[in-house]
Amino acid sequence: MNSPSDAQPAGIPAAPEAAPTTGAAPSTPAPAHAAAAAEYARLLAIMARLRRPGDGCPWDLEQTLDSLKPYLIEEAYEALDALETHNRDDLVEELGDLLLQIVFIAQVGSETALFDMADVARGISDKLIRRHPHIFGTESAPTTADVLRNWDKIKRDEKKTRTSALDGIPSHVPPLHRAYQLQKRAARAGFDWADVDGAMAKLREEVGELGEAIAEDSRAHMMEELGDVLFAAVKVARFLQCDPHYALSKTNDKFERRFRAMESEILAEGKTLKDCTLPEMEAHWNRHRAADKTPR
Repeated sequence: MNSPSDAQPAGIPAAPEAAPTTGAAPSTPAPAHAAAAAEYARLLAIMARLRRPGDGCPWDLEQTLDSLKPYLIEEAYEALDALETHNRDDLVEELGDLLLQIVFIAQVGSETALFDMADVARGISDKLIRRHPHIFGTESAPTTADVLRNWDKIKRDEKKTRTSALDGIPSHVPPLHRAYQLQKRAARAGFDWADVDGAMAKLREEVGELGEAIAEDSRAHMMEELGDVLFAAVKVARFLQCDPHYALSKTNDKFERRFRAMESEILAEGKTLKDCTLPEMEAHWNRHRAADKTPR
């Protein structure tokens, strides 16, 4: 018998029993699809119960489409962090949290008759079929480049009101990611450097112009040229097929690791950072920097 804490809430579908693990891939995806569908139905029922007027959760009942916006962004970033760790349990948990936000928003939408989860799922399913005519239709797209060209053409046909290759890029995304997306769209339209050498030359040019702005001591000019340097650096990242968001995240982590190590060593010497000169701090820093660059 289940304990009270393990009891299934009334009106909520029971979770299906997990299939035995054999270590071999299933011969057909049907059992996995059935289990996923059952768990998904359970999640929808739980969300509806939490939002039930009169006896639902007070916090859940207070939420609106506007109030849920920051949680969607927060959970998306946490899911990205989990992808970086390659930890299975963390990734499963964070993807679940992200899925919850989508289900939550769809539940709120259904209560106001705007849309429901069926609309969301139907819309993306129809879009996937429509944008993959080489899979679900008769067109041919043997390469990734062909697929992207077809995708862009179909997308333009769908979005008849869009007049620019840059239309449709969300404005409420981090500037680094927006720069990356703007450049990708421009490149697909043929506006791009031929290779990474051109992008690197542009980056060096922009750094030089930033130096000139610094010499002028004009804050507005410095701000403009600094933005140009960052935009040019994103161009280089794109040619290297490196997402600038992740590249900068890794550098942030590296800086934090080295700084904390330097800080710990100085504290172990009975001093604080304020007690040290910059050359003293740099000596600690450079030791950890060299250790990072030592082949492992």
